[in-house]
Amino acid sequence: TFQAYSALLDHLEGEGISSLALQTQLMIRPGYSMKSTQGIITNFHQPGSTLLLLVSAGIGESWKDVYTHAMANKYRFLSYGDSSLLYFNR
Repeated sequence: TFQAYSALLDHLEGEGISSLALQTQLMIRPGYSMKSTQGIITNFHQPGSTLLLLVSAGIGESWKDVYTHAMANKYRFLSYGDSSLLYFNR
């Protein structure tokens, strides 16, 4: 949550630490409960990609409607393509 992030930043600043390198093995996929964000700004991703799993985890089965609309309207996909603002299901 915001309080946890703020506490971490305050601690790092107090210790004079300007950067922090961490790793995670978290896989966000359908069924994952988003806890610290309400949405995402993202590109349109390839079928079967882990990024599409993230989108599906956030907006549920409606990702299919979003992608159908994007394809029907010739949106550009991948890194240099169009983007979308997706609000996550709660």
